[in-house]
Amino acid sequence: MFSDPQKVIEQCGIQAGMEIADLGVGSGFYAVAAAMALISTGRVYAVDVQKDLLTKLKNSVVAHGIYNLETIWGDIEKPSGTHLREGSIDFAILANILFQLEDKQGAINEVKRILKPGGRVLVVDWSESLGNIGPHPKKVVTQTATQDLFEKNGFHVDKEVSAGSHHYGMIMKKM
Repeated sequence: MFSDPQKVIEQCGIQAGMEIADLGVGSGFYAVAAAMALISTGRVYAVDVQKDLLTKLKNSVVAHGIYNLETIWGDIEKPSGTHLREGSIDFAILANILFQLEDKQGAINEVKRILKPGGRVLVVDWSESLGNIGPHPKKVVTQTATQDLFEKNGFHVDKEVSAGSHHYGMIMKKM
């Protein structure tokens, strides 16, 4: 079974009123699950470089009556590329995006910049390559490599989450 965004989000301790950023939102499955978990309070910022995906996501959430999700065109690998204020986010999401990033360090720097002190980031990514379904074997970023990257940048593992048989999931906390 592949990753189920709603089941993963249910493990994250999202609370009403939180400010959440889904970075590299893609089709928006995690962002929508997070917006629904907020029960119309708080806000989810859906950030991506692909304007067409953001347009589709915006149209979809409006059609479904979800009004606490805002799309932002931005580059999460660039300094201030999310266009979010420093220290303004309670919880960030990096789902199935690490293997696609050219500048992983730049993205980690941006996550760290936007998170409040003690803020957390959910990381979900492929644990293996599945040929034409998952990333190329050389692009897979292992859980150990991900944890090391975050720990070198002032985060520690808050908890692991179940993310399906072909994905790993963990929540890293900003120290």
